[in-house]
Amino acid sequence: MIRHIVLYRQRVDLPAAEAAALAAAIHGMKAEIPGITAIAFGPDGSPEGLARGYTHGFTVDFTDAAARDAYLPHPDHVKIARVLLAATEGGPDGILVFDIEA
Repeated sequence: MIRHIVLYRQRVDLPAAEAAALAAAIHGMKAEIPGITAIAFGPDGSPEGLARGYTHGFTVDFTDAAARDAYLPHPDHVKIARVLLAATEGGPDGILVFDIEA
C-alpha cells in the first residue's frame, strides 16, 4: 500500500464555500479514480505546534505504486490539483507531498 500525504497552507482569504468544495472534491476522488482505498482530509489538529505553517492536509491510500502512478495524470486529480494550488498560500511553495509505503 502507498500512502500519499499532502500538506498545504490554505489561503486565509479562501471563501468557506470554496474550501468546502475543495474538501468534497478531494473526498470524491475515491469514487472516480481506481486504486484509491481511503482518503482522509482535515485541518491541522496537532497540539505539538510543529505544523510549520501547514494548515490543512490529506492522505490518499492506494493499493500499490501502480495505482498511485495512474492517479497522477488522471484528469480528476489534475483538475483538483489546479484548484488546490489556487487555494494555497504561495502556490507550489505552500504544498508538501510525501509518499510512504505502508
